[in-house]
Amino acid sequence: MLGFISILLVIVCIVVFYIKRGPNVDIYFLINTYGILSILGILFAIFSWLMSKKLIFTIIGLIGNGIFLAFAYLLLLAMGIGEP
Repeated sequence: MLGFISILLVIVCIVVFYIKRGPNVDIYFLINTYGILSILGILFAIFSWLMSKKLIFTIIGLIGNGIFLAFAYLLLLAMGIGEP
């Protein structure tokens, strides 16, 4: 169940990505959202692996949430470089 929640958090990040886009988006809201959801997804994937030993949910959850965590980090880095 926790592995499914981890994958569900990846899907929520994808939905937020497609809903909140454009030139007038609050980028710090996206950074916080991706960061929090990704960290929760990684924790759920690890707990899923510890409790049920099913590797497929763990691998998909870790890779998907890791990608969005890296995306949030790159957005934060770009905002730090872009501001005067």
